[in-house]
Amino acid sequence: MKTLRKISIILALCLCTSIFTACSDYLNVSDDLAAELTMKEVFENTSYARRFHRNIYTGIPDVSNIIITSAYAGLNGLDNPWPAVSDELKAAQNNVKSIPTIGYHAGSAALSRWGLYKQIRQANQFMEYAHIIPAKGDQTDFIDEIELSSLKNEARFLRAYYHFLLFELYGPVPIMTEVVSPSSTDLDYYRSSVDEVVDFIDSELNACYEQLPEKEINPDGTPNQDRAGAPTKGAALAILAKLHVYAASPLLNGGYSEAIELKDNQNKQIFPTEKNSKWEKALNALQRLIDYAHTGHYSLYKVMKDGKIDPEESLYWLFQTSINNPEAIWQTSKNSWGSLNNEGRERRCTPRGIFSGFGSVGVLQEAIDDFFMIDGKSIKESPLYEENGIDDEGVPNMYKNREPRFYQNITYSGKVWQKTNKKIYFYKGTPDDNSKADMSYSGYLLYKGMNRDLLNQGSNSKSQFRAGMLFRLADFYLLYAEALNHVNPADPRIIQYVDSVRYRAGIPLLKNIKPEIIGNQEAQERAIRHERRIELFVEGQRYFDVRRWMCAEEEGYKQGGPVHGMDMNATTLVDFMKRTVFETRIFEKRMYLYPIPLDEIQRSKKLIQNPGW
Repeated sequence: MKTLRKISIILALCLCTSIFTACSDYLNVSDDLAAELTMKEVFENTSYARRFHRNIYTGIPDVSNIIITSAYAGLNGLDNPWPAVSDELKAAQNNVKSIPTIGYHAGSAALSRWGLYKQIRQANQFMEYAHIIPAKGDQTDFIDEIELSSLKNEARFLRAYYHFLLFELYGPVPIMTEVVSPSSTDLDYYRSSVDEVVDFIDSELNACYEQLPEKEINPDGTPNQDRAGAPTKGAALAILAKLHVYAASPLLNGGYSEAIELKDNQNKQIFPTEKNSKWEKALNALQRLIDYAHTGHYSLYKVMKDGKIDPEESLYWLFQTSINNPEAIWQTSKNSWGSLNNEGRERRCTPRGIFSGFGSVGVLQEAIDDFFMIDGKSIKESPLYEENGIDDEGVPNMYKNREPRFYQNITYSGKVWQKTNKKIYFYKGTPDDNSKADMSYSGYLLYKGMNRDLLNQGSNSKSQFRAGMLFRLADFYLLYAEALNHVNPADPRIIQYVDSVRYRAGIPLLKNIKPEIIGNQEAQERAIRHERRIELFVEGQRYFDVRRWMCAEEEGYKQGGPVHGMDMNATTLVDFMKRTVFETRIFEKRMYLYPIPLDEIQRSKKLIQNPGW
């Protein structure tokens, strides 16, 4: 019992949730745990060693968690709060409800990822202390050289990935690779430069690559679900590709003048001036992933019917398929879908009028307007779009003739809810009006990823597991088109790869309906950005896209100012169907990069804060 108590204390301390203090706490870790169990004791025991290794995985984000935890705690940067703090969603609960309107400062920035240094230090400890554990006596459990090498390689991969997640949010950060004694007199660290961080992550992932598996499988060739979320070759290539896209984009490539001026107390410049050649590096990294995908590893998820693609079924099953999903480059078993009986995403996105739904994840009108029509054109361009009127079945004309992704992503007025004959409405007097705290502020609900077979009534299923989608191929098709457009706007593959995504979505191809944009760099850029807006809706990309592009204050991308929904105070559907401002959001230039926690800056003599904070 004493031994079990010792390991429990170690793991509890390793998983403590207090804010990580970058340099001192990074060092002051496992040696302190020796009060109950030393590092030597941990790594002499196969069970303890493997449990220590599993804890390194706890920094992988829960991309399904967009609004709330089971304990009603606020979200952090390792959930997916980004849709609710960008121009996609309006949440009715917790910190993501208020952050867009009141903003934040370095002392209150709740969506931090700085705590990832906890997992980074655990990875460093494992790589330093773990060793072969031979079988003793009649024991059948052991860690041999092959397993040890694999476990250390995973730790190295995760260390690189966590540095990438920090880089994505903060820009350049301190690189931590060593286990240093807490008694060291130098517990402070400088931020590495953008180029140094990129080179480090690139080098580490390439060093890991050869030993990573193509996929995790059982001896019989079936997927190994016990290893869901373990790193693979494809995951490494995906991180490398996205890393170099970030490094080439304006935010981290000379487009942020205030950041370029930033220097530490050694007079070191940590943000670079612009180098267009970085887009060539990004293209090379993306090409490597695309080539790997096209050798039988990944493809867009498509359901075919009578020799033709069925876009509705394709888009639905893309997010329901956890095993053998051809589009999924990296998935995790970590998810917050929950059931219709608890506080998870499933219930939060179910209308209040449907058997215990909460109906509290609203979609902004700005996002609604950006979904294409079925003819592949925007609502401003398409003759099919009707702003006003309601048809005989009670469906506003605004929602008719929209593309399949609209219907797979949005719960709108007049939508018939799955497994019922109930139509959903949001005006006053209906079950989903604004009379309760759990409400849609905009007159829409998020539907993306919902399972159509669930209903909290009778013998119907109340829950269904879905893996968290960390990386999928469509994202990288569009990044590939973006990089090609920067390197050579005349390259025909630009439109080809955007059209691959549009084809699966069931809308006409750009080459057929907009041939005039082919070869026009600015027009192609707008098309790529628009496609990313819709294809990757609420997947945590929009927040980072508009920042790396540095366009968050431009028309069509604005993250601040008034946002709209329908008129939630109207008492009829006709009056409800009016664009109405429901809140005004804050965006300041300093928000292009997230602030390093204030207590870290105050404690350190070497860390410098991001511009404006």
